[in-house]
Amino acid sequence: MSSPTGCKGVTPMVSEGMPTLLQPRRLPNFVETPFVRSLVDRALTYIAAGFPVHFRGTSGTGKTTLALHVASRIGRPVVMIHGDEEFSTSDLVGGEHGYRMTKVIDNFIHSVLKTEEDMSRRWMDNRLTVACRYGLTLVYDEFTRSRPEANNVLLSVLQEKMLDLPAAREGEGYLRVHPEFTAIFTSNPEEYAGVYRSQDALRDRMITLDLDQFDEETEVAITQAKSGIGRADAERIVRIVRGLRESGACEFAPTVRGCIMVARSLRVANGSIATANGLFRQLCLDILASESSRGGGSSHSARVRQVLSELIDLHQDSDGNRLDALPVLGHQAEN
Repeated sequence: MSSPTGCKGVTPMVSEGMPTLLQPRRLPNFVETPFVRSLVDRALTYIAAGFPVHFRGTSGTGKTTLALHVASRIGRPVVMIHGDEEFSTSDLVGGEHGYRMTKVIDNFIHSVLKTEEDMSRRWMDNRLTVACRYGLTLVYDEFTRSRPEANNVLLSVLQEKMLDLPAAREGEGYLRVHPEFTAIFTSNPEEYAGVYRSQDALRDRMITLDLDQFDEETEVAITQAKSGIGRADAERIVRIVRGLRESGACEFAPTVRGCIMVARSLRVANGSIATANGLFRQLCLDILASESSRGGGSSHSARVRQVLSELIDLHQDSDGNRLDALPVLGHQAEN
């Protein structure tokens, strides 16, 4: 079983007879402002008290990044699972995969040939079983994308610290969970496609930290760290995005991911807000207007573009205005 790809800040660790694990290390360019540090410290406190942690928030609020960072602070190897509608219990616990065949040919006497064949199904533990057996950190990303019945096996793991094993697995009928086993979950409550409501019994066994948009200082620091642009330009981009978010014109509020997209694109174009002029305006319109709506209707798009244009004009005012008229912009857009 191969490790997930694209997970920055984790190094694969292979052990014979086990799925590929992830050895956590500090995430590159991870921003830890007082706002973020408070979240991480609270999560580590709950984990030290013996409770699984659940980061719940909309797309772009840093759920997976926070989960991996907390896992790196725990210091144990990580098993990562990405929720999927096709998951069954065997995708978590394990199952019989393929056959093991043994063939013995005895030709000790040249005139006598003896052949013996033995074929049996081969059981393979899956990631949850491995994590429970060896005391690893389980990061279950977007767990509500899996069907609730597939996640039922987690109930006894989190409460009684016991993992029920299928009868097809030879040996013990259950596995006592290693005392250093830790579970970190993430979910998006506002996703509309391929998401199930988590069962109350499972949610009751974890401590949920609801993630909203970051504070301004954190968004500026993240934008600067992830794009490499200057502090002043990062501040201006964040204020434009926050202004659009607070205007009430958006069907979906833009996140810090929109800030990063604008900033990184601006840097690739070797520009700055002061020198890019029309390019910066077009970047904002392309990225932020599309991010803030699902259907892209012409009337809604026009409202968002109007607000964006006014925010950019205010931001580039030579007198240095700081978008103090945001509520007015939102009101004008609604009219």
